[in-house]
Amino acid sequence: MKKIPRDAEASNVLIGEVDFLDKPFVAFVRLAQAATLGGLTEVPVPTRFLFVLLGPDGKTKSYNEIGRAMATLMVDDLFSDVAYKARDREDLIAGIDEFLDEVIVLPPGEWDPKIRIEPPKKLPSAEMRKSVFSLNELGQPNGNAGGGAASAEDEEMPAPHELGEELKFTGRFCGGLWLDIKRKVPWFLSDFYEGFHIQSISAVLFIYLGCITNAITFGGLLGDATDNYQGVMESFLGTALAGTVFCLFGGQPLIILSSTGPILIFEKLLYEFSINNDIDYMEIRLWVGLHSCLQCLILVATDASYIIKYMTRFTEEGFSSLISFIFISDALKKMMSIFNYYPINRDFKPDYITSYRCDCQFNFSSLDWNQLSKKECLRFGGSLVGKSCKYVPDLAMLSFILFFGTYSMTISLKKFKASRYFPTKCRTLLADFSIIVSILVFCALDYVMSLDTPKLHVPTQIKPTRPDRGWIVMPFGKNPWWMCLASFVPALLVTILIFMDQQITAVIMNRKENKLKKGCGYHLDLFWVGILMAVCSFMGLPWYVAATVISIAHIDSLKMESESSAPGEQPQFLGVREQRLTGILVFVLTGVSVFLAPILQYIPMPVLYGVFLYMGVASLHGIQFWERMKLFLMPAKHQPDFVFLRHVPLRRVHLFTLVQITCLAVLWILKSTVAAIIFPVMILGLMVVRKTLDLVFSQHDLAWLDDILPDKDKKKKEDEKKKKEKKKAKPEEHNNSDEEVRTTTIRCCTCMHIICCNCVVFSQSNCPKDSLPTVKIPLKPMSPSCCPNPPNSDPSA
Repeated sequence: MKKIPRDAEASNVLIGEVDFLDKPFVAFVRLAQAATLGGLTEVPVPTRFLFVLLGPDGKTKSYNEIGRAMATLMVDDLFSDVAYKARDREDLIAGIDEFLDEVIVLPPGEWDPKIRIEPPKKLPSAEMRKSVFSLNELGQPNGNAGGGAASAEDEEMPAPHELGEELKFTGRFCGGLWLDIKRKVPWFLSDFYEGFHIQSISAVLFIYLGCITNAITFGGLLGDATDNYQGVMESFLGTALAGTVFCLFGGQPLIILSSTGPILIFEKLLYEFSINNDIDYMEIRLWVGLHSCLQCLILVATDASYIIKYMTRFTEEGFSSLISFIFISDALKKMMSIFNYYPINRDFKPDYITSYRCDCQFNFSSLDWNQLSKKECLRFGGSLVGKSCKYVPDLAMLSFILFFGTYSMTISLKKFKASRYFPTKCRTLLADFSIIVSILVFCALDYVMSLDTPKLHVPTQIKPTRPDRGWIVMPFGKNPWWMCLASFVPALLVTILIFMDQQITAVIMNRKENKLKKGCGYHLDLFWVGILMAVCSFMGLPWYVAATVISIAHIDSLKMESESSAPGEQPQFLGVREQRLTGILVFVLTGVSVFLAPILQYIPMPVLYGVFLYMGVASLHGIQFWERMKLFLMPAKHQPDFVFLRHVPLRRVHLFTLVQITCLAVLWILKSTVAAIIFPVMILGLMVVRKTLDLVFSQHDLAWLDDILPDKDKKKKEDEKKKKEKKKAKPEEHNNSDEEVRTTTIRCCTCMHIICCNCVVFSQSNCPKDSLPTVKIPLKPMSPSCCPNPPNSDPSA
C-alpha cells in the first residue's frame, strides 16, 4: 500500500476459458462509484473498471495476451482518461486507436523478449500526446509526415527563461520588498516544523563542518591581511550572528552566508590604504559598511533586483563553475602545502638504520642531554647532530590518504543509494549521512595511527584577536570628518560586489530544476544582507554574503525523492526540504564552537580539505556547461543523448562552449591578481558577452543551449502570434477561391517537404515523382511558410 499513490482506483482484468461458449465474450464495465469488491484485488483498493474475457478452450495464450494488452491500456494516462469519460463503445475504440498510433513495436526477430527494459529515470509528459490527439481530431494525418508524435517532439521548444513574479518591477517604493514579505509570511511556521526530519541532522553536520573550515580559513587570511584587527574569533562570531539572523528572517533561508575572496581582497587594500595615509582602519571601515548598507537599502526600495532577469544560464553557469573550480583548486593547494610542510623522507634507507642517530650537543656539560626532547634541546641553546635529526614520519602520505579517502568514500556512499544491496531505507540513510560517516571513519583512522597530522584548531576564549580593540567601533574621533563622506566611493564597489554575489547565488538556488515551492525573496535577502553589513561594521566583524558552493551543497543535502514508487521504478525527484531550521542550527553551532574545541581538535585538516573537494565537485553536477565541456573528449557515437544535441549541430555546441571557457579563463586570471576586486564588474561583463552572442547564434540555438533574453522572448512571441494570424487568414482566402481544389497531402519535388496544394508552383506533368495524386493545381506564387526550401518560381520546374 505504501507504493500505491493516494486515491488510486483499481482496474480488474479477468480472463477465463469455459466449455459452454463457441466464441469469445468480452465486457468492459465502468462502475458509477468505485467499490471494494472483497478479495478480488490483492490490496484493499476500490475498483472502478472491470474487463471480462471468456472464450472456448484451446486459446489460453491468446486470451492472456489480450488481458496483458488491456492492463497496459489501463495504465496509460491518456487511455485511462478516455475510459473515465467514454460514453459508448466507439469512444473506447477511438482511445485504443490513439494508443496504437503511439505504440513502438519491437520486431521479434530483432529483440530478445527475455531482456528486461530498465524503466526511464524521467517519464515523458502526456501533455504532448494530448496536443497531438487534438490535432488528429482536426483532420491532421498521423505519423511523422503530418505532425505526429515524432515531429511534434522535434519542433518542441524548451521552456522560456522565466524567473517568476518575484523579479517583476512594481514601480512602487519598496513594492518588491513588501511582496516578498507577503509571500514568505504564510510559510513562516512550516519553515520550522518541516525541518524536523532525520535528513536535517545530516545536512546540519555537513554544512557545519564546511562553515567552520571556511571561517577558520578566511579568519586566518583576514588576520594576516589586517594585522589581526579581524581574525578567526571575529570570523566565528560574525558567521554565527549574520547566518542566524539571515536564516531566521531571510527570503531564501537555504542560502548560507560566508566571507568571499573579493571581500578579503577589498579588506586588504583598504587596510593598506589606511596604513599608508595614517587613517584609522576600523573607523573608515565602519563608514564604508554604513554607506554600503544605505546603498543596498536604496536598491531594495527601487526594486533594482529586477535586472537579475537578464542573467541567463550563460552567466549563472559561468559564475557557479568559477566558484566550484576555486573550491577544488583551494582544496588541492592546501593538500599540497602539507607535502611542503611535512616532506616525504626520501633519504631514509632501512639497510642503514644502525647508523641513524640524533644527539643534542651543548658547549657545557652540566645538563643531562640524553633526557631532553627536541624542543627542550633547542630551547636551552643546544644543537641537533645526526642523520636522523630531520626524520619525520610520512605525515604527508597519511594526510593524502585522509584527504582522498574522505572524498572518495563520500562519493561512493552517495552513489550507494542506487545500488542493489540492503533495503531502500538503509541505502537512503547511508546516502544522507555519507559525509558524516566518511569524516568519522577517517578521524578514527587518524586516531588509531596516532601521528601528529595537522588538526583543526578553534579559539577557546571569546575575546578580540587583537588586544587593543573592543567589540564596538566608534564612528567618530580618529579620522577627519570628510572621511565619513568620502567613504561613499569605495562603498559603491562593495555594494556592487555584494549585490552580484548575493543575487546570482539566489538565482542559482531558485532555478526551476530545484522545484522550490515556497517562493523566493530577492529584495528581502538583499535587505537583510545590507542591515547585517551595518551591524558587522559596528562590531568590527567581517562582512558576509551568499556563499555559492556551500549553498548548493546545502540544497543538495536536503533533496527529497518519492517513496511511493513501484518495484523497479526509478524514484522521482520531488523537490527540496524547504525550511529554516538547518541553517539556524548550523550557525548556532558555529557560534558555540568555542566550547566544542576539546572535541573539534581531533578532526584532521586533510579530512576537511576532502569535504571541500567534495563540495566543489558536487556543485558541478547538473551544470550543462560542464557536460558540454566533456563532449570535447567524446566521439560522437559515445556522446550522451542530451536534448540540446538533438536540436543544435555539434560544431555550434562546441563554439558556444569555447566562448564560455574563454570567459571562465579571463575570470580565473582576474581572480588570481589584485584585479580580483573588480570581479563583480566582470560578472556584468558576462551579461554583455551573452548579449553579443545574439549576433552569432540563432534564437533557436540559444533557446536550447542557454535561455532567450526577456526582450528577445517577447519579440519571438509576437512573431509567433503574427504567424498564427496569417495561418488563420489563409484557409479563409482558399475557401473564397472560385477554383475547384481538392485537399490532399503533397510534397515538394526538391526538398520533399509537405506543402499546401494551393501554393505549389510545379505542374503535375513535369513532376519527377510518380506517386503524387492527380489533382487540379492552380499555379500560384510559392508561400515561404509552406515550403522552407523552394526550388524556384518557374512553373516548369
